[in-house]
Amino acid sequence: MAKKNSWLSSLKIPIQMVFVLWAIHIFQIATQISLAWLGVYPRDWDGAIGIFTAPLIHGDLAHLMSNSVPFLVTATMLFFFYRKIAWQSFAVIYILTGALVWLFGRQVFHIGASGVVYGLVAFIFWSGIFRRDLKSIILALIVTILYSGMVAGVLPNQEGISWESHLLGAFAGIFTAYVFRKGVKSADDEDDHIDNRKLFYNKDDFKVDDSEKDYFLDRDTFDKRY
Repeated sequence: MAKKNSWLSSLKIPIQMVFVLWAIHIFQIATQISLAWLGVYPRDWDGAIGIFTAPLIHGDLAHLMSNSVPFLVTATMLFFFYRKIAWQSFAVIYILTGALVWLFGRQVFHIGASGVVYGLVAFIFWSGIFRRDLKSIILALIVTILYSGMVAGVLPNQEGISWESHLLGAFAGIFTAYVFRKGVKSADDEDDHIDNRKLFYNKDDFKVDDSEKDYFLDRDTFDKRY
């Protein structure tokens, strides 16, 4: 039951995030107003706002759908398996990805959450490598199997695709995994952890205060009298 509740709790935040993505896109459709200008436009101070807003904006429904499921899956894995540092690592990946695109990307508007998704995938995979424990390595292998096809997304000269966001997002994920490698603790690690102090007891812990006992006869009934 605890595991189930933990999964549901970890799923709640990613679902809320995806809901925001869909709400913004529905707004664009309903109002016929394009918010593409809120994307990252490299090396332009007006385009720097995209560092914070670009992952929220998508060009069309297909673009949004292609990002929603991977984002939901990887963000849930982050908040479940690495909940101790989930918010910190997510924030670093989110902002660092946008900042790197602003510094090194082509001068076009870069929009969409795919850069953050690549960052999350890279973070989960490389956290397993840096930690070198069995659970993390298995998790890394699962991510590799699920998202091995994403490797092609980092190749340059793909029309209509911000491959820079993918590549630089992956770098941001690797960097974040390295920075937080010592602070990473999976959900299972935390659940299985037992405070060693609870395994040892002082003999005084088992003493019972005689004054609080109820006796059928008075305590001194059988005392020897001389």
